[in-house]
Amino acid sequence: MDKPVYRRVVLKLSGEALAGGRGYGLDAEVLGSVARQIQAVHALGVEVAVVVGGGNIWRGISGSREGIDRATADYMGMLATVMNALALQDALEKIGVPTRVQTSIEMRQVAEPYIRRRAIRHLEKGRIVIFAAGTGNPYFSTDTAAALRAAEIEADVILMAKNKVNGVYSADPLVNADAEKYDRLTYLDLLNLGLGVMDATASSLCMDNNIPIIVFSIREPDNIKRVVLGEAIGTYIGGDPDHASGDRTGAGEDGKSAQRA
Repeated sequence: MDKPVYRRVVLKLSGEALAGGRGYGLDAEVLGSVARQIQAVHALGVEVAVVVGGGNIWRGISGSREGIDRATADYMGMLATVMNALALQDALEKIGVPTRVQTSIEMRQVAEPYIRRRAIRHLEKGRIVIFAAGTGNPYFSTDTAAALRAAEIEADVILMAKNKVNGVYSADPLVNADAEKYDRLTYLDLLNLGLGVMDATASSLCMDNNIPIIVFSIREPDNIKRVVLGEAIGTYIGGDPDHASGDRTGAGEDGKSAQRA
């Protein structure tokens, strides 16, 4: 297969993925690898938007547990995603890929404000668009931001790139050797079985707008391209009723238990 099966994609990158093996901060080698993978997909003519998390720098939920007001902690997390977005933009532009960062919280000195029509125009002109600052509202995850932006820009699929595993499991494969690995799931599986691919709000948005999700490992250097070309890696999540929860075999989550986000 040498022709992409998707015209426009949203790539969801967790902050942990950008930290690599360090677990905190940014890993320059990982940033370079991700940038080269995006470049390879961009070269196929695919329109790529990216939503970045900020967990490698700050997590709003963790901050609230330490006594910081939840809304304040979430805004701090949004700022962390902007830092990651700027770092990814720098890595992409160093290898000649035109990139724009758009933020849900206005900070015009460093990025454009998020404007749907402008984002679509950038994509049509062959630019990578990185969406930062989540939805711009506390209490919403960057998974929800990815689902929302995918619906707004009419993306064909959400590609969820994970750092430690290669799809969705019935339990945390890092601690449970008997965890079952799934190839295909439905949106209702995510909600009914409590699988920790994304939060319920994001799952519902994808289901309501019929946006498929593919969960895969980013640690293999060509995996984003392989997914875009239609290769069956990771876990495909969609609305196919033929793939009920009892008929699954196949792929993994993000190093966290499949029972939690």
